[in-house]
Amino acid sequence: MDAVKANGIVLHVEDRGPRDAPTLVFINSVGTDFRIWDAVVPRFPEYRTLRYDKRGHGLSGSEGGDSIETHAADLAALLDARGIRRAAVVGLSIGGMIALGLTKLRPELVGRLLLCDTAHRIGTAEAWQQRIAAVEANGVASIAEATMERWFSPEFRARQPDLVAAARTMLSRTPVDGYIRACAALRDGDLTAAAKGVAVPTLCLCGTADIATTPELVRSLAALIPGARYRDIPGAGHIPCVEAPEALAGLIRDFIGEGTPLGNEAAHG
Repeated sequence: MDAVKANGIVLHVEDRGPRDAPTLVFINSVGTDFRIWDAVVPRFPEYRTLRYDKRGHGLSGSEGGDSIETHAADLAALLDARGIRRAAVVGLSIGGMIALGLTKLRPELVGRLLLCDTAHRIGTAEAWQQRIAAVEANGVASIAEATMERWFSPEFRARQPDLVAAARTMLSRTPVDGYIRACAALRDGDLTAAAKGVAVPTLCLCGTADIATTPELVRSLAALIPGARYRDIPGAGHIPCVEAPEALAGLIRDFIGEGTPLGNEAAHG
């Protein structure tokens, strides 16, 4: 693990695998850190994998970051700092919006796009403002139980209480300022134009039990993106990298293995 200065902020990063291998980038959701990919990343040992705590989350700095554009600029700067010229980018929830923002800001960095349980616009401004007010008044822990119900299917919550408890702790330890700023980015974020302008192979994925970004919503995103496809993740809720990592990894592997190889996209020299 490492710390990288990018776009004026220190980001907590894990960069593993062969440096000359094709690169996979993973972007996490609101209220989580990069550990949500723990059961997915080891399934790609032959790839270079980069995951990071976005601004305001985990061990990364928390200054600023109240727009999707800022988060996209953070990721672009991180890829530049790591010498990565092109990658397959996997974004979950707000991470998917950040991935869309990156394709608009620096399209040359994105070779393939995997948008998981996300949309061009998530929720309403009123709902996000209510969430912000609740956290400002009572802290992140006050919304933890309701969030677990949005994140995970009822079956998973009953079957894996320890994993749900770990996710609850992760959320509760998210810096209040970072969480609020991410909610503001979601409140104001509209990636409709960015979605319509995507020009790389794209796969949209959604857990069939997701009540936060429903399959219908994710299908509407796929309909905006030229040539995009949609696939279900059966039975999973909003965080399939925790709830159904094997199924998610299989869909990622099938998609990135299609067509023209990603190739060696790291800068050298």
